[in-house]
Amino acid sequence: MTRTRHSRLGVFVRVLALWVVTALAFLVLAALLPGIAVPSFDGALVTTLLIAILNRLLWPLLTRLFLPITVLTLGLATLVGNALIIGLAVNIVDGSHPSFGGALAAAFGLAIVTMIAIPVLGIDGDAHHLRLVRRRRRRLRERNTTDVPGVILFEIDGLAEPVLRRALDEGHAPTLARWLADGSHRIVSWECDLSSQTGASQAGLLLGSNFDMPAFRWYEKERGELVVSNHPKDAAEIERRRSDGGGLLAANGASRGNLVSGDAPRCMATMSVVRDRKRSQSNEFFSYFAAPYGFARTIALFLWDVVLERRAARRQRKRGEQHVARGGIYPFARGAITVAMRDLNVATLLADIVEGVPVAYATFVGYDEVAHHSGITEPDAFAVLALLDAQLERLERATAQAPRPYHLVVLSDHGQTQGRPFRQRYDITLEELVQRALREGSVRAPAAVDEAWGNLGATLTEAREDNTLAGRLLNRVTRRHVVDGAVTLGPNRTALEQRREAEAEAVDDEAAKAIVLASGNLGLVYLPDRDERMTLEQIDAAHPGLVESLAEHPGIGFVMVRSERDGPVAVGGSGRRRLADDVVEGEDPLAPFGPNAAAHLRRTDGFPHCPDLLINSTYDPEADEVAPFEEFMGSHGGLGGDQSHPFAIVPSAWSPEPEAIVGVEAMHAVLRTWLAETGLDVEARPERPTAAPAAG
Repeated sequence: MTRTRHSRLGVFVRVLALWVVTALAFLVLAALLPGIAVPSFDGALVTTLLIAILNRLLWPLLTRLFLPITVLTLGLATLVGNALIIGLAVNIVDGSHPSFGGALAAAFGLAIVTMIAIPVLGIDGDAHHLRLVRRRRRRLRERNTTDVPGVILFEIDGLAEPVLRRALDEGHAPTLARWLADGSHRIVSWECDLSSQTGASQAGLLLGSNFDMPAFRWYEKERGELVVSNHPKDAAEIERRRSDGGGLLAANGASRGNLVSGDAPRCMATMSVVRDRKRSQSNEFFSYFAAPYGFARTIALFLWDVVLERRAARRQRKRGEQHVARGGIYPFARGAITVAMRDLNVATLLADIVEGVPVAYATFVGYDEVAHHSGITEPDAFAVLALLDAQLERLERATAQAPRPYHLVVLSDHGQTQGRPFRQRYDITLEELVQRALREGSVRAPAAVDEAWGNLGATLTEAREDNTLAGRLLNRVTRRHVVDGAVTLGPNRTALEQRREAEAEAVDDEAAKAIVLASGNLGLVYLPDRDERMTLEQIDAAHPGLVESLAEHPGIGFVMVRSERDGPVAVGGSGRRRLADDVVEGEDPLAPFGPNAAAHLRRTDGFPHCPDLLINSTYDPEADEVAPFEEFMGSHGGLGGDQSHPFAIVPSAWSPEPEAIVGVEAMHAVLRTWLAETGLDVEARPERPTAAPAAG
């Protein structure tokens, strides 16, 4: 018997075993659940076989027809479809009419059994999905067959290099540890810009420019409007201003779950192009939800993650540890982000590999989201990281079926720094502190929508744009639940709409003397007294004592302001530093923030939309903690600690990196060099303008 026959026989035996296990599970479920009557094991065998046949025949059609609704429910609606199929199968076999509740519970039970049994029996759970992709994209595979390696860039949002190294030492990332141990990969250190957040970092990494992006949100005085990186309209404008058409993914690449596209012609859940039907491809979801094992696995893990979050929050409270609010809808949001969005991204990358896409970039926000609420090295944050590491092994296995070799690259866009929120430490918010320092006039502080919810909103918005009956129905049903791409569910709908109305009020209300925005431990204060950026002297005249009051607060590390006489100045409670010539008076307020702090501030000072006052919280080097202005335990956005120190794990065969990589534009240039050395088509970039044009 040949090796191929042995292999086929092994697959047949494992599938047969899965059938028997599923039938036994169904028999047990029928005995436990009301409304289902399967009297014998023979009946269970026939019923589960019929369920499999009906899934094979009907499921792809149902999935495509109701795809937008399936995406809206993050796959949970597939349980309803599967319950209907189970009810139909039972009716055909014995003529009974099982209750819908019983069939739904059976569908969930079989999903869990399938998820556990498939890896235990050694069955490749991705095999069916990959076979579907190969059949649908045969011509594309043939066109992409080559010896030139492709590159998959797998971004773990918010993971700092020091935290990665700790995770490797403690065994939380075995796949990455194996790559590093066998010498196939190496860790590359680099430093991101101020501000250390996804909007600026991804614009720099994928488009080659993050000029004039002082934070995740900023205010443009000349237009009287806020720009928010994870709102579709603003993300599209961010990309329009910075794209020259030759981004990192322009040469037939793919963008998966990112804020900007990198000029990729094929995108999924990418915020800047969700309304561009030529590039945003909601049908990419289809191949994932069409595979019964895929949705079963996602549903089970999603619900389990909700349980894990509730347990972690309860354990944190019982131990009396510092924490932020984690109740309400957050556990379900976390499950959607850490499981459903992750699995959807991975399934799409698997398809990209099997098709032979030259280069793809995907963002995974699960670690960043959990670390915000739990802390950057808490067990549940590392548990999310371990599950991301397991996805790398899935991608690695899939490369054996690709029409070209592949390099897998893992990187982060920024890190996070631990620290209890400013409000908890000092019993005052940044908005209230600014209000107290003003002698007259009100302060507006538009509330932010969680960064990770923006990724979820991109997926939902893309599904709503699907040009099908289901897509149009979804658009109508969710019209009041999606505000500028942000998801609003249940009781949160009214609150978020009020926040968005408050944003509009903040920029329209002439009585507001200050607009205060927070991005981690970075604060931005815009003073609408003038359309242009105000100088220190003008601020002192209009608002005496404002700068000094802020700088002297123990929770503030420094305030950067531009002086007519001295140029940009970093003002601290016990001294100041002139950034033009680095002359220090008294104590240097930038001393705790690293050797490149002054350079980062000088760059931000040159942005047209630099705030009147740029405020950075205090940083304690001994405790390695900041005091974020947002309600997070792990934060990023400003200077101080690991938030400025991301990493890249790249093939060891790639050429040595520069001794120091400072700034995402520098990292972009290094990535382009490596892609070109690999043999991929990297288009030449035209000369970039020194300033971004204002929005029309």
